[in-house]
Amino acid sequence: MKLTAAQRDRACGALLASAAGDALGAGYEFGPPLAPDTPVDMIGGGLGAFEHDEWTDDTSMAIAIAEVAATGADLRGEQAQDLIVERWSFWAQTAKDIGVQTSSVLSAAKQRGISARTAHDESAALHKRSGHTAGNGSLMRTAPVALAYLDDKDALVEAARAISELTHFDPEAGDACVLWCVAICHAILTGALDARVGLNRIPVERRDLWSSRLNEAEASQPSTFSDKNGWVVAALQAAWSAIVNTPVPMDDSESGMFRADHLRLALEAAVRGGHDTDTVAAIAGGLLGATYGASAVPAQWRLMLHGWPGLDTRGLIALADKIIDGGRPDTFDYTYGGYPEARQLVQHPYDDQLWIGGAAALSKLPREVEAIVSLCRVEDSQLPDGMTHLDVRLIDYVGENENLDFVLLDTVRAVEQLRAEGRTVFLHCVQAQSRTPTISALYGARRRDVDIATALRDVSAVLPGAHPNADFKVALGRLRPKPLEIQVVDAHRVRPK
Repeated sequence: MKLTAAQRDRACGALLASAAGDALGAGYEFGPPLAPDTPVDMIGGGLGAFEHDEWTDDTSMAIAIAEVAATGADLRGEQAQDLIVERWSFWAQTAKDIGVQTSSVLSAAKQRGISARTAHDESAALHKRSGHTAGNGSLMRTAPVALAYLDDKDALVEAARAISELTHFDPEAGDACVLWCVAICHAILTGALDARVGLNRIPVERRDLWSSRLNEAEASQPSTFSDKNGWVVAALQAAWSAIVNTPVPMDDSESGMFRADHLRLALEAAVRGGHDTDTVAAIAGGLLGATYGASAVPAQWRLMLHGWPGLDTRGLIALADKIIDGGRPDTFDYTYGGYPEARQLVQHPYDDQLWIGGAAALSKLPREVEAIVSLCRVEDSQLPDGMTHLDVRLIDYVGENENLDFVLLDTVRAVEQLRAEGRTVFLHCVQAQSRTPTISALYGARRRDVDIATALRDVSAVLPGAHPNADFKVALGRLRPKPLEIQVVDAHRVRPK
């Protein structure tokens, strides 16, 4: 299925924002609800002594699904499910934390020979013995299933329930995964939030019950469900409550708040709900990312996010892209035609520790450069080992950036943060003609407290021929210079790529 740029951004956002929510909630897991004004951050700790900015089992199990989906395999097939279960079993050997129900099923299945069939059988047997297998462990990992079936709702529904039943046999868990996957798919394709769009995809006798549960979520705060959100129903309710009860900001460039900020604000609300915070936020993140896109995930989070099996933000986006492309190899030309007339890097006119230029300069950076901000696509091989790196989804075509003002200001704030930490930064796009001068001008206007026209004129003096596209110019006019808003992070948050 061929997606628009906005749809692809939203598809990548489903996986990325789910991981961000997971990492955000990790340090607060099984804690009490927090006051609405309590700051939350990716502090690490939690049940598995996770590092700062590290995702937990929620995302790790989702990645196992994503890895198989990224091969183009049909997740409904036994061979694909075998690979998923085998990957879960491998991960579980060294997992910092793992759900009780998932651990029980995988351990029992391993004794018989790990496979989809043995996992499914043990999941069914556990349900028959206990009648209580509706934990939230399958819902937390379901986002990548939606990415695999954006053009086939029937297959999506089948796959969502089948993957759920590998560890969580209760129909309630399957229903929840179906509802959330259909909602994610709908959000990716349309940009609309609707948890009810999949009600007609679950058994008719349970539709009214689920509708009433969504009504309850909308009439309640996430903390209402904190004492029982280990149950899949309450976890879904808590996630939906955080989403719908967090006000969506109006786009207001002067105040620096945008509609896209709803993603961050709702994830913070999910964490403040208490108890199973990482899972509720991971669930919410899948749908929020599908609605607002990877470009709405704050750069502060994207810079540091990481986890099993040694992936970071780039790795998550690459996985999502492969799923969307049906496992086909990446044929993008990272040489951009050999960078014709590519610019060499120069120092920013207002800051000699910010270098700006074209992508060709990646191969000959000054030694003092410690961080790279890429405004275009780059290959891993183009990045120096151990270098802090930030990818920015900024497309140099008019009308292609749904979160344009947010992305411009968020990127400038990220550069300001890196510079406040004392790091020398290289900011680039392909040839430094449109994207690089746009970010450089906004950065300069804020740094010197000058108007945009002056900052752009001075940037153009060192980047002759710089010419931001029409959308960028209009956005710069909206984004008035503000005093620097920098909070230097603790040293422990500085983690090389």
